[in-house]
Amino acid sequence: MDTDNQTWVKEFILLGLSSDWDTQVSLFVLFLIMYLVTVLGNFLIALLIRLDSRLHTPMYFFLTNLSLVDVSYATSIVPQMLAHFLAEHKAIPFVSCAAQLFFSLGLGGIEFVLLAVMAYDRYVAVCDPLRYSVIMHGGLCTRLAITSWVSGSLNSLMQTIITFQLPMCANKYIDHISCEILAVVRLACVDTSSNEIAIMVSSIVLLMTPFCLVLLSYTQIISTILKIQSREGRKKAFHTCASHLTVVVLCYGMTIFTYIQPRSSPSVLQEKLISVFYAILMPVLNPMIYSIRNKEVKGAWQKLLGQLSGLTSKLAT
Repeated sequence: MDTDNQTWVKEFILLGLSSDWDTQVSLFVLFLIMYLVTVLGNFLIALLIRLDSRLHTPMYFFLTNLSLVDVSYATSIVPQMLAHFLAEHKAIPFVSCAAQLFFSLGLGGIEFVLLAVMAYDRYVAVCDPLRYSVIMHGGLCTRLAITSWVSGSLNSLMQTIITFQLPMCANKYIDHISCEILAVVRLACVDTSSNEIAIMVSSIVLLMTPFCLVLLSYTQIISTILKIQSREGRKKAFHTCASHLTVVVLCYGMTIFTYIQPRSSPSVLQEKLISVFYAILMPVLNPMIYSIRNKEVKGAWQKLLGQLSGLTSKLAT
């Protein structure tokens, strides 16, 4: 290949979801509202866990980490997308694109490992409740959280370096809402088989391995629940895991479908919709799922609102 053709682009153009102006304005309003709800909802969950001593348990420690990941992941993609909805020239500099890929890919990996860690926490809570506080002590919880953040970040750093070493030639139009790894790799003007293999391997390590651990944990959990004699006891044990299980099903499903086989990946439109799901919907749904389906969180909300109401009444008098 001619050396002159292997030039390095200085910026990329994100084609986004639509080129129609009215559609872009509508999406801007919708996604802005959802992003603000994401930030507010996850901030309130983290604040509630901080303020209520009853929620100072391993499960809610990991939930605080999950809320931080959700807000950070949405922030790595949504503000850029909102700006492009109202911009005529939808460019993103090379360095910004690399940074966006690093943070979004890294935070996504962190979330999957965290969900596996939370599955283990639920396994201990249901299958070995008498030793729960001994096993899930503060030191272990901290190490598990650090492992989640480090593993996701290292994988993302490796993938980002490999991806942005590819010569893009004159290709600078990314048919996506963000600098998503498969969309960027498609721009390369050289053979990308090794990159696709690297993506598949990292997907197996950071998606399938945690997913298998989640399946193993819930196999044991379900087996234990079925052995409980009383109906009330089975119901209580199931509710202990219901919120986490709901998030796991939503979070792992489409990502496995998208990344395990890059060569037979879904259409570009499907990829965009999947990205919107993870950047916009999942960060909004997570605090709702953990609030609506969790008695402890609902009780903490009621206590906090009662305290605020009492404080307001005192100030009024």
